[in-house]
Amino acid sequence: MSQAYLNRVATAVPGNEVHRFFLNFAMEQLRDDPRRQSVFSRMADKGGIERRYSCIIPADDPAGDRVDRDGVFRLGAFPGTGKRMDMYEANASVLAMRAIERLAIEDVAGITHLIVTSCTGFYAPGIDLEIVAQCGLSPSVERTMIGFMGCYAAINALKIARHIVRSEPASRVLVVNVEMCTLHLKETLDLERLLSFCLWGDGCAASLVTADPAGFRLDGFRALLAADTRELMSWSVRDDGFDMVLSGRVPATIHDTLHEHLNEIIGQTDTAAFDLWAVHPGGRSVLDAVERSLDLPGDRLSCSREVLRDNGNMSSATVMFVLEKMLAQQVSPGTRGVGMAFGPGLTAETMMFQAAA
Repeated sequence: MSQAYLNRVATAVPGNEVHRFFLNFAMEQLRDDPRRQSVFSRMADKGGIERRYSCIIPADDPAGDRVDRDGVFRLGAFPGTGKRMDMYEANASVLAMRAIERLAIEDVAGITHLIVTSCTGFYAPGIDLEIVAQCGLSPSVERTMIGFMGCYAAINALKIARHIVRSEPASRVLVVNVEMCTLHLKETLDLERLLSFCLWGDGCAASLVTADPAGFRLDGFRALLAADTRELMSWSVRDDGFDMVLSGRVPATIHDTLHEHLNEIIGQTDTAAFDLWAVHPGGRSVLDAVERSLDLPGDRLSCSREVLRDNGNMSSATVMFVLEKMLAQQVSPGTRGVGMAFGPGLTAETMMFQAAA
């Protein structure tokens, strides 16, 4: 049976760097409670994030009456879900095309399958058809949309791409992961929710999966579902946008789940045989938990920590940013790797890969 390879990945982010602005906005929300301001500032500074990007153009003054330059996010009158979806529709395809152009596909007409993941917006005809039209793909290209799975959706997309290529070796699969997380900014005084929003950024990854033996060979996938953890992470559509719940218990649960099921993921308990660890940086505490549970050397998660520092958590696109960094390194043929991402459920989607010979 033919093997499937992640040949290459290209990424893109919007032009608006917003991390410090959003932190200052959150501090303003807490201005009447200096104690909570201090707690927020201390915890945000430990988050491991220096930059995040958004399709929202920030206002000049985070202490003013609006968050964005156009006044869509005005204090006391943040937009409803409909307006946020309008903004998603206006921006998602633009960002997707930027990533696809950087992927530099030589034979666009040769793309046989398109897989798109996104959990931060909906519309139809959707972004898949926009990509077909703007890229000049064949109208008969087979399209798959993976929606609302959260941060682990990219692993599922690679899983589907592998199945396609292994069953039809001539297939050339374009995978696009596009997320506009910052559109779901909430006006709130809840400290945990404010800290949760300090993680999110917008981003897109485009990748090519084929039978060509270049990049990373996709060797296998396994999903883990932690028992009795549904309430720890959820993503719900509300009248005022999508409501993300991220419990402070998530890192500990990930730690325990990986520690208990490591042998199921990698077929052994010794992680030393794997040099590449493409772990979704859901937050610094998540990466710390993975590192501890698997007893990894301090440098194994360096790519994940760099992506977190430079982009924050971009939901499904994030782990692909990590894989892009790894593909850019000088990796010896046969080097083995593990990829994993976490999301609602609480679910861990994992994969095994190996550098092509």
